[in-house]
Amino acid sequence: MSGSLVVVGTGPGRPELMTPASLAAIERATDLVGYGPYLDRVTLRADQCRHASDNRVELERARQALSLAASGRHVAVVSGGDPGVFAMAAAIFEAVESGDPAWRALDIRVEPGVTAMLAAAAEVGAPLGGDFCAISLSDNLKSWATIERRLTAAARADFVIALYNPASKARPHQLGQAFDLLRTIKSDETPVLFVRAAGSAEAKVVATTLAAADGALADMRTLVIIGASTTRSVGRWIYTPRREA
Repeated sequence: MSGSLVVVGTGPGRPELMTPASLAAIERATDLVGYGPYLDRVTLRADQCRHASDNRVELERARQALSLAASGRHVAVVSGGDPGVFAMAAAIFEAVESGDPAWRALDIRVEPGVTAMLAAAAEVGAPLGGDFCAISLSDNLKSWATIERRLTAAARADFVIALYNPASKARPHQLGQAFDLLRTIKSDETPVLFVRAAGSAEAKVVATTLAAADGALADMRTLVIIGASTTRSVGRWIYTPRREA
């Protein structure tokens, strides 16, 4: 096949946090496919085609991108952050697995980007300096029981926990439920960080404790970081040491 597909991330917000490799891939593309607000971050030439879609149609978007590539187009699928973290790269390969067998012969690449938890951590210091994990609180594609099981395991293992998709209009209660669960395992004094719009000019940080954490502070642009037992503050900075206490 003469077409190609590359999955890129726009980073967390500021244009300078988008990688040169991703910018080059977009420059080479004939077609750009993605969620509308992410495509809005990219400047298109007059000869490039824009294919925007809604937020909850990842597989349909992936199939459209693969079909365009199979027809000979050079496609850039645009995600936010890093495309491999709760984003479009997984949807592309899920579509390849279940779709036209010819898609497996396509030239497909993934360009890494700056994901939200890295941008959020940089706003406050180095809370991810020790072992950490990332969990999405969205139960659109997995059950809440699975999320609770993973939260429990991460808390008992004393990981720093980065929570993606902590709240939305459809599920405003789940972050509060997650905090209630974590309070049964972790210390009340565990640091909790709400970082909204990390890596952008509108970035805002609220630092509190697990005992005082209020789920109402988060929306879908917020990344929540819950510290480990070793996470500590130094002045206005928060970090997790690399070594055990």
